[in-house]
Amino acid sequence: MFDSGFGGLTVARALIDLAPHEHLVYVGDTGRYPYGPRDLGQVAAFAMQIGRWLVDEHRVKLLVVACNTASAAALHRLRRELPVPVVGVIEPGVRAAAKATGNRRVGVIGTVGTIRSGAYQRAIATLPVPLQPTFAACPGFVEFVERGESDSDQVVVLAERLLAPVREAGIDTLLLGCTHYPFLARTIADVVGRDVVLVSSADETAFEVRAVLQRNGLARRSDQPGELRVFSSGDTAWFREVGERLFGGRFGTVSAVCWSDPEPLTPDGEVPGAAGAASG
Repeated sequence: MFDSGFGGLTVARALIDLAPHEHLVYVGDTGRYPYGPRDLGQVAAFAMQIGRWLVDEHRVKLLVVACNTASAAALHRLRRELPVPVVGVIEPGVRAAAKATGNRRVGVIGTVGTIRSGAYQRAIATLPVPLQPTFAACPGFVEFVERGESDSDQVVVLAERLLAPVREAGIDTLLLGCTHYPFLARTIADVVGRDVVLVSSADETAFEVRAVLQRNGLARRSDQPGELRVFSSGDTAWFREVGERLFGGRFGTVSAVCWSDPEPLTPDGEVPGAAGAASG
């Protein structure tokens, strides 16, 4: 499992709770975070680099792309080129939002890269029941989470400005299209209204992983708890300090990993100008 930083820990926590016997290797690419403002071709190259490293060095049996921006940039390429099943966070989140909405008006918030990619727009378009989505990019949210400022006055002011389009659209459901955003759930709920259902893809992604493991005969058969191994491409002490606080548990050792930056790739299905109702 990998993310640009700490947000994917929401998916890791859900997966450990749901499938506690599975071994998990988590990579936080904090040496190159955040992915959201980066060119999607660059993010696609990072995703392929990390995915191959996990397969080649750790012999993983399944890869979870626990990052919305990386899922938007490279999920299909990862599925084509890696010899293991690959699960992203976009499709499970969209399915959960479709189940939750009553009036079919759904807001989707994410990083600039995720919203610009059109990945959520395409996923919603494939649903059997049409929705009326409103999209908004939320630059700055990730940085506030990773500084531990989930309810500061500054993040409240930012949220009020960035979430205005989805609030004004009369949504009854808001899909948090970034794995960092659940850490801002209280602030987001205060801004959009407590009657709006917030949907995180973390639990749905964990259910998807368990189903894929079982369907492919890959589930670990053991009564012993799985092992968690954590890697960071940035400052490991800082990753452990922030990560354990957000994760709600201890990691043990956080190991360092270092990569040189690869050449950018063509991202999956990039749609220029598909920023939706708000570009952020």
